[in-house]
Amino acid sequence: MSATAAAIAAAARNHSGPALRAFFRIAKAWNLTAEQERTLLGNPGRSTFFRWKAAGEGAIGADTLERISYVLGIYKALHVLFPDDAQADGWLRHPNQAPLFGGASALDRMLGGQVADLYVVRQYLDAQRGWN
Repeated sequence: MSATAAAIAAAARNHSGPALRAFFRIAKAWNLTAEQERTLLGNPGRSTFFRWKAAGEGAIGADTLERISYVLGIYKALHVLFPDDAQADGWLRHPNQAPLFGGASALDRMLGGQVADLYVVRQYLDAQRGWN
């Protein structure tokens, strides 16, 4: 394992609990279903997912940590752009005519299942904030 890979693995171990707890708080604010949560986390096994959800901790890999990082960034960007919590949390579900979304919602794009789907939504919101 390279030094970079080892560092990423160590970060995933060290940040698993806080990352999962933050993710599940955001998922609750966004009214996500368990299946939507699983998709955003990279489709972990059902028993693993429900163990993470119940305990608020568990061993996650670098891919899952990266996904959670994007979700955190999306959540933060929305709450910067929209001072009203309901508007910020509801924006994900509204149809969006931006070319990136093609009339679908940002949540639809995020649920595509790929890390890149989360990345592009985060990038879009950062551009809206003037952070690109």
